[in-house]
Amino acid sequence: MKISDTEIKSLIRVSEQGLFLSCWVQPRASRNKIAGICGNALKITLTAPPVDGKANGELCKFFADLLKIPKSSVELASGQTSRKKVLLLKNVDLQNLSNILSQV
Repeated sequence: MKISDTEIKSLIRVSEQGLFLSCWVQPRASRNKIAGICGNALKITLTAPPVDGKANGELCKFFADLLKIPKSSVELASGQTSRKKVLLLKNVDLQNLSNILSQV
């Protein structure tokens, strides 16, 4: 599934802290991947169950690996117990993020 640059940029909010990315998470999937757009969020499937923060940790690790940044640069800004989550990506360039997401 190809996601356009315009769609990706509509999911991101730029702030002084970093980039805020809206995500819709589907836990207990067959594999970790970006599955497209769901409403106004990037749909992410994760193998981890939604128990004891395992899916939240897996989401942060997934983006750290994808963007080749330290795990400490990916923070869950909101949505601890919800499928709708917002990630804070620190020290990530908007154009770089957009390029990486459009290639997956």
